Amino acid sequence: MRPFEYERPEDPAGAVATMVKPGSTYLAGGTNLVDLMKLGVATPDRLVDVGGLPYRDVETFDGGGVRIGALVSNTDLARHPVVAAAYPAVAEAVLAGASGQLRNRATVGGNLLQRTRCRYFQDVTKACNKRDPGSGCDARAGEHHDLAILGASEQCIATNPSDLAVALSMVDASVQYLGPHGPAAISVHDLYRRPGDRPDLDTNLPPGSLITGVVLPDCPLATGSRYRKVRDRASFAFAAGSIAAAVDVRDGVVHDVRIAWGAVAHLPWRAWAAERALRGAPATAESFAAAADAELAGAKPLRDNGYKIPLLRNLTVELLREMTEATP
Repeated sequence: MRPFEYERPEDPAGAVATMVKPGSTYLAGGTNLVDLMKLGVATPDRLVDVGGLPYRDVETFDGGGVRIGALVSNTDLARHPVVAAAYPAVAEAVLAGASGQLRNRATVGGNLLQRTRCRYFQDVTKACNKRDPGSGCDARAGEHHDLAILGASEQCIATNPSDLAVALSMVDASVQYLGPHGPAAISVHDLYRRPGDRPDLDTNLPPGSLITGVVLPDCPLATGSRYRKVRDRASFAFAAGSIAAAVDVRDGVVHDVRIAWGAVAHLPWRAWAAERALRGAPATAESFAAAADAELAGAKPLRDNGYKIPLLRNLTVELLREMTEATP
């Protein structure tokens, strides 16, 4: 690890101002950044430690909804009684990620900004357009069984590793941030970018922006939401495929539904086509399968990751069937 400067600003404005200096990077829990620094993937000249800033509270609103400070730990988020009751998929997604020790350290803001776990991104001896733009993508012809089947490009097939982001996409969360021009907010759907020809850019945040919080809107449908994750081993593993879902069935017909998938794209993948296909359809396994197929029609698997198509199809059918069978 090469030498770097360390600064701990006293207020949010000071943190954003410090980021103007070239080579600066925010440090919160450090559970992803420090690993990347050890690997030589991240080589910041300056760490801007934001751990002392006032973003560790969870605030509930009288009219419904929750604001989660960016420095709330993943453990505290999952254990929060309002989050667990009103947005169970969010709590389940957090508990599905990493180990208990890492969840104690990791923050909500850092979770949303973690970099891909693609092995070619993490290996500085390999060609990776996300790490080194213009160098190529060794993953396409290499080991890619866990990489993207939706929304990828010739330049990058990496996947977003965040479980939390999938659940936040399902509930239409928004991300608050402090940028060079003041406070602002962005929908979680607009936060992340598809790789296109600039896979090195993960998000649409203005340079130097500091995530300050996440807002979960009032969403009665989310009280019955669930998160399901498939992975190579039972714990401390990133997803091969995952789903966050909520569904409202009335008289055997799907009245409303929300579905988001993880580990299939450069961003949490909101299954808009599947949702459109299901609204007004009978709540049956056949309808669930047809809806998943409608979403997966645009999938472009490579040599070794085509298994994700039946995996996501079956995962969607099974979870929705479990949820609707429990509906009165």
